[in-house]
Amino acid sequence: MATGKRIRFFRTKIGLTQKQLGEKLGFTGRTSDVRMAQYESEARSPKQDLINQLAQIFHVDSRALTVPDIDTYVGLMHTLFALEDMYGLKIKDIDGELCLCLDKSNTSFSSLFDMFSSWQQQAEKLEKGGISKEEYDEWRYRYPALDTYSKWARIPSQELNDLFTNENK
Repeated sequence: MATGKRIRFFRTKIGLTQKQLGEKLGFTGRTSDVRMAQYESEARSPKQDLINQLAQIFHVDSRALTVPDIDTYVGLMHTLFALEDMYGLKIKDIDGELCLCLDKSNTSFSSLFDMFSSWQQQAEKLEKGGISKEEYDEWRYRYPALDTYSKWARIPSQELNDLFTNENK
């Protein structure tokens, strides 16, 4: 989630208008809501000192407001937290194993379920020796072009291809 969307998310979470938030940051008059609208729409990027001020107002870590660096563990955690906010991703303990799960009540559930199912099928094929690591990586790095499971696919599945082939014989 982009910084502007994160600012809007946390601003609405604590019930402030753009004008109120701008005033808390020290912007005066008409510029208070205009500046916040610019940040939220990504027309302007807030500098780190402003990010730090926003984090204090929202009572969050400054990294919760910026696009996380997934090359660090803390950045990865903030990425997962953003995915929880945006898509309802949940963490659960299932039989002593920590698992990431989709929240069935989230509006994104159906689409994400299809995508995750496709990913799980490819991972299972790799695990069982049905495809090579290179084929698995090709599928992942070219997704969704090579996805044959879900509606995101750009090429027909083998079953659909076989159906058309058999129908035309």
